[in-house]
Amino acid sequence: MQRIAWDQFFLAQSHLISSRSTCTRLMVGATIVRDKRIIAGGYNGSIAGGDHCDEEGCYVVEGHCIRTIHAEMNAILQCAKFGASTDNAEMYVTHFPCIACCKSIIQAGIKAVYYAKDYKNHPYAMELFERADVVIKKIPFDEHVLNNAAQIEQSVIQTVQEVLQQEEVPASTIAHLEDQLRQQFLK
Repeated sequence: MQRIAWDQFFLAQSHLISSRSTCTRLMVGATIVRDKRIIAGGYNGSIAGGDHCDEEGCYVVEGHCIRTIHAEMNAILQCAKFGASTDNAEMYVTHFPCIACCKSIIQAGIKAVYYAKDYKNHPYAMELFERADVVIKKIPFDEHVLNNAAQIEQSVIQTVQEVLQQEEVPASTIAHLEDQLRQQFLK
């Protein structure tokens, strides 16, 4: 079975972390990584012990909810709280960071940001990242990695292939059945 690629692994972590979000407008997750090791994760939500948007509603001022702390900031603050250096780390985030998070990412010494989805990508954030020599790259996230469906699919196909080969079924028939199985998994 093929191992998951590092970027998909860390993006999967960010997507899983985002499921803890209490924001009703957009669920975001961020994972900070150094030397292929996760050092922190964060999701957007209110301060610890505070009212949550999913319970009390958003507190919107000038088009922005001021009740929440962004996922990127929560991950950086987790590092500060527990004494983990973010210098030369990488961040994997579900959505493109806002300008305030962009500035915090730069100040934290994070050298690369990988994001899965565009979200109000501001040209000034891109300019700041470029000036600070922070790598910024969109990496589409493969949703299959959050569930075992792809692994189960491959395992079933491999088992069927082995059984059919033992029964000396012609290779062309096996290939045809494999295609049919893959189509069934797509439904």
